[in-house]
Amino acid sequence: MTDSPLESRFNDLEIKLSYAEDLIDELNRTVFRQQQQIDFLAGELRALRDQVQTIPQEKRSLRDDIPPHY
Repeated sequence: MTDSPLESRFNDLEIKLSYAEDLIDELNRTVFRQQQQIDFLAGELRALRDQVQTIPQEKRSLRDDIPPHY
């Protein structure tokens, strides 16, 4: 027995919905992983900033920046 046009359209919509749900789930997982990476990198950046701020700043002369061949 052949499906009616309405049943065929309904089945097509169910299939498309299923694919859309799978895609949304995959995108959610991707966004979650990216947020974890962003959080990790932000922590690393904070740690590096703290390290740089603890380095004593030395006074520099402009002569220190002149290349040696001058």
